[in-house]
Amino acid sequence: MPDGELTEGVATLLGDPKRAILKLSWPMVIAMTAQTTYNLADGIWVAGLGADALAAVGLFFPFIMFLIALSNGLGVGGSSAISRRIGRKDKAGADNTAVHTLILGLSIGLACSLPFVPFLDGIFASMGATGDAGTLATQYSRILFSGAIFIFFASIGNNILRGEGDAKRAMYALVLSSVLNIVLDPIFIYVLDLGVAGAAWATLLSMATAALLIYYWIFVNRDTYVDITWRDFHPSRSLTREILNVGIPSSVAMLSMSFSIFLLNMIIIRAGGTDGVAVFTTGWRVVSLGTMPLLGIATGVTAVTAAAYGARDAGKLDAAYMYAIKIGIMVEAAVAVAVFAFAPQITSLFTYAGDTHLLAGDITRFLRYTVLFYPTVPLGMLTSAMFRGVNRGVNALVATLIRTVALQVSTAYLLGLTLDLGLEGVWIGIVGGNIIAAVAVTFPWGRLTVRRLRRCFPSCPAETHES
Repeated sequence: MPDGELTEGVATLLGDPKRAILKLSWPMVIAMTAQTTYNLADGIWVAGLGADALAAVGLFFPFIMFLIALSNGLGVGGSSAISRRIGRKDKAGADNTAVHTLILGLSIGLACSLPFVPFLDGIFASMGATGDAGTLATQYSRILFSGAIFIFFASIGNNILRGEGDAKRAMYALVLSSVLNIVLDPIFIYVLDLGVAGAAWATLLSMATAALLIYYWIFVNRDTYVDITWRDFHPSRSLTREILNVGIPSSVAMLSMSFSIFLLNMIIIRAGGTDGVAVFTTGWRVVSLGTMPLLGIATGVTAVTAAAYGARDAGKLDAAYMYAIKIGIMVEAAVAVAVFAFAPQITSLFTYAGDTHLLAGDITRFLRYTVLFYPTVPLGMLTSAMFRGVNRGVNALVATLIRTVALQVSTAYLLGLTLDLGLEGVWIGIVGGNIIAAVAVTFPWGRLTVRRLRRCFPSCPAETHES
């Protein structure tokens, strides 16, 4: 892309903040919804293999979150840094940031994925997963850990596109991956008779396809705003620190969610056995789908607030943040009503085969407990997105740790095990911890941060708000 020539995405980033939020968010809402629809479809197909297969996929969930956290977290760090440079109208800086992000993401990601492969049997055994569920979990996870390079490149490349406001092509890659995954699942699982391992192969092949498409756009077609070439790479410690300042906390925040699921699985096994894990895993897939629109909106919030931060425009930053919060609350309130009304019908999608019908009542109850916190999720998730945009990744991390470990896990343990309320207590603890964190901690902190930036921007030097 020639210097001085703006793409449609960059023009959107630099324009009206409310319009930018909508224009950058809706493609990602579609993409994220497609991804989570795949997750639901994957669960539906795996459910046909029985409760052990469902539990196996659930046991691997924290580890796929680990892979996603490393790649997407570092990608978000680079993406927000690219958007800030676009706000400053610094194209050379945006190019250099993109190269740094790719090198950092692939190097760190690969180093932290492949070493797990030889130890998966022992890891699942330590979680208390023995018998068929543990064996199937090991088979499933080895395939995805071994092909992690495709997951990392697809995620990092997608974040680079988002950072320059190219939400449509980021959407195309994610939707292609999801649709391909949905098509391949039944073929690999049942037609080729690969079982749970077939689900893993379908996921890996779809991610590899998305990675190749992004590679073509960035390195072959070369019509993106940022140019990723060695001539644009100028090693910079300060730039690396800036990417990691958001990237590492974002990765750790996602890892904390993975770790919290790991802890919750252990609590649930003690409270209700592996059937409880199957209930939680299945119900949480629905929760993920219900909150997925917020992830799409969050990508828009990070990009737009980062560009406003780079331009030192506090009014635009505040307008984008609060507009996104309002849209998010309306969307999630509608989702909550729908999930409550159709919980039995949703449950039937996962309990149609074998012994899974025995889980139907528990899954329905879980879904109806979770609707209580849907409208509060935007307060936490979109505030964290704003924190990443304004280069305050540690704030986003702390907010996530308070929600996931300090409140969600501790209240689930207290109610489910200490007070001996069983699985019902665990579900109440998960929901209550999320509500308290969003309403009492994260959103008030976000409003305070924006007010401080309003006071700071007119007079303070740029360096004082880079920490």
